[in-house]
Amino acid sequence: MSGTHTGEGTTPAEGRPAGRRSLTVFSALSPRDLFSESLAGMLQRPARSVLTALGTVLGVGTFVAVLGLTATASSQIDSRFDLLSAGEVTIEDVGHQENEFAGFAFPDDADDRIEALNGVQHAGVYWQVRPTASDTVRASPLADSAGERAQILAASPGTLQAALPTLAQGRLYDDFQQDTAARVALLGSGTAARLGITTLDTRPAVFIDNEPFAVIGIVDDVQRKADLLLSVVVPSSTAEELWGAPAEGGAKMLVATRTGAAAQVAHEAPTALRPDHPEYLKATPPPDPRTLRTSVTSDLGQLFLLLAAICLVIGAVGIANTTLVAVLERTGEIGLRRALGARSRHITLQFLAESGALGALGGLVGTSVGVITVVTVSVVRDWTPVVHPVTVAAAPAVGLATGLLAGLYPAWRAARIQPAEALRR
Repeated sequence: MSGTHTGEGTTPAEGRPAGRRSLTVFSALSPRDLFSESLAGMLQRPARSVLTALGTVLGVGTFVAVLGLTATASSQIDSRFDLLSAGEVTIEDVGHQENEFAGFAFPDDADDRIEALNGVQHAGVYWQVRPTASDTVRASPLADSAGERAQILAASPGTLQAALPTLAQGRLYDDFQQDTAARVALLGSGTAARLGITTLDTRPAVFIDNEPFAVIGIVDDVQRKADLLLSVVVPSSTAEELWGAPAEGGAKMLVATRTGAAAQVAHEAPTALRPDHPEYLKATPPPDPRTLRTSVTSDLGQLFLLLAAICLVIGAVGIANTTLVAVLERTGEIGLRRALGARSRHITLQFLAESGALGALGGLVGTSVGVITVVTVSVVRDWTPVVHPVTVAAAPAVGLATGLLAGLYPAWRAARIQPAEALRR
């Protein structure tokens, strides 16, 4: 690591008497020596080195997993959005905002008018019912029997079809029951369970405002309008006959379109429904899927990258603490090296190399852990894993940088140790 050179004689310019011996000392630390010394320092206490690198493993692993899972989830958002949300249009009654005497903005044949538009699959008007007495729904005709508070929705048959429901039992009501204002009801699975209705074999009924409604179906799941699962749904004609038209601005229309037709349908719907006053109706097309993906990706990325940064800080503190302890334990060794010719920069490089090696090792292992995490989650969720090559390439460098930053202070402390002071300990 170090060597000395001696020589005799001087030149006149040096101003020293001829024949006096001079001593020139030079010192060097080759990359090979630096690597071997750093490796020996880490292997001196292997268990402590492994535990020290664990913080970096967690930080880099979280970094890779976060970016990979965010990219993977974004690709899934695109596909699911195209299948469902991109084919959904909502139309609201805003007539009362334009004219206080506008009344109910949807015409009686609203479903037929919208379904006649090109690209529309199903459409229906719905609103939340406000019963005269109470919104408590009972499964018994006895007035003093226990009931459950539930949302009561009035909906045309087209609304149910647009929601893409899955029935646990029974069937949906149809146009005949809509036209005759039949006293029938659909229950969401949650509401049916609270009312104790588990089967339709006994021909159960529910009572709303003391009016009996035959339960003809139990909805187990829906792909649109999830609040149906916690509601009692009755034909809109029945609700209008019993409780009147909806309150101002309370009615909406759910429209299911083919993929790519939603924007055009939203543009045409107000005129198709009310050619005399299209401003009474507001059609809302689905948002741009790219905007949604960007928003979700940004939110997830910021949240989890903060978590990854915290893990990296914890890892850096662990490396700094361990390296500083190593400096204190090896004070005598450092003093001996300085006495034999090692310079301050050599001591600094040695401890920086140790901390950087721990960080790089943690980065490599963390990268592997992060990639395995992304693949495992994708397999379990039946997704296609997406990990950018730049992320995989950059992650070990992040670990190395973390180790080097963590080792700056301990290395500086080690370089300041004086040989005479160290050897006296």
